[in-house]
Amino acid sequence: MNLLLKLALAASASVFPVAAMAAPVTPGVTDREIVVGTISDLSGPIALLGVPVRDGLLMRFDEANAAGGVHGRKIRLVVEDSGYDPKRAVLAARKLVQRDQAFAFIADMGTPVVMASMPVIVDAGRLHLFPFSPHESTYLPLHPLKFQNFAPYQTYMEAATRHMVQTHGYQRSCLLYQDDDYGLEVMKGVEAALGKLGRPLVERTSYKRGATDFSSQIARLRGADCDFVVLATVVRETVAAMSEARKIGWKVDMLVTASGYSAQTHELGGAAVEGLYAVSVLPHPYAEGANKQLSGWIQRYRKRYNADPNVWSVMGYTLADMFVRTADAAGPTLTIDGFVRTLEHMTFTRDYFGSPEYRFSPTDHLGNRHGRLAQIRNGKWELVSDYLK
Repeated sequence: MNLLLKLALAASASVFPVAAMAAPVTPGVTDREIVVGTISDLSGPIALLGVPVRDGLLMRFDEANAAGGVHGRKIRLVVEDSGYDPKRAVLAARKLVQRDQAFAFIADMGTPVVMASMPVIVDAGRLHLFPFSPHESTYLPLHPLKFQNFAPYQTYMEAATRHMVQTHGYQRSCLLYQDDDYGLEVMKGVEAALGKLGRPLVERTSYKRGATDFSSQIARLRGADCDFVVLATVVRETVAAMSEARKIGWKVDMLVTASGYSAQTHELGGAAVEGLYAVSVLPHPYAEGANKQLSGWIQRYRKRYNADPNVWSVMGYTLADMFVRTADAAGPTLTIDGFVRTLEHMTFTRDYFGSPEYRFSPTDHLGNRHGRLAQIRNGKWELVSDYLK
């Protein structure tokens, strides 16, 4: 072996121990970018929600990138369409973990989707942030990778149902629910509220995800002489159920979860949904009466998308802002552990959108526990209560 070869082998041997001791690379983080994934519905039954959420996320991330990024890194959002199908969601999660090497997942859309894809994400050691699924498993049991800022279905529907029954004196409360984890969580909240008041749940009836015909369900509820109906539905199904009720001349009061609280509900439903109650996360961003900062944001959104924003656009934007602010506070060396430690001490105060305060701690990864009531009046959502507890 000549001298040059010996020197080369010795040099290469000295490199390997150094490489082996080097700090592990954080998935999705380079000197130039941070990869963030989201699994949404862009083509299925809740695309009316998924599209504006995506647009809000992109708008805030692009603003951050235009300002120089987060410690010099640009945020790249990779969007996967689940079509509200849990099987497609699992494939999307694996793709984002393995191929795209996503650092974090944010604002994944829909309880059935989240229940199927969250284990894939968490088992891969990636952050699972602020999903649009107020299911208690998105923050319990306490896990370093799971954070939620939407009040859980059980909690806010218990408070909302109890408030409605006490305020209006309903005697025969009923439930129409989606036959999956979403609907079952809402049912638990409704049953808990009625149990505290010593009232029965007079009737309940379900529908399959993506249903369009609610004639049999509405007939069953009317036949039970319900004077109050809780809807565990999303936008399209909310409109269909109320339209069917009004078509047959039944003007019963209805309350929908936050999943039905959207401008599309009154835009699609028109007179049929007038008077509908809903749980509100934050006010709808109507241009009329908007404060100066909100008005400016609405104009920027319109210019970018040639469309008016809705409450889901705002929520997407707000979630992206929370990510940007936390990543910035975590410092130049971005790791998953560092992001977690930082988020566990973050407080996001109320803003010009009218958002609630979100606060996290090392022992509590749920940022908010309360919702307000809104009602469609004269074709627009109006807040009709403060936060319910």
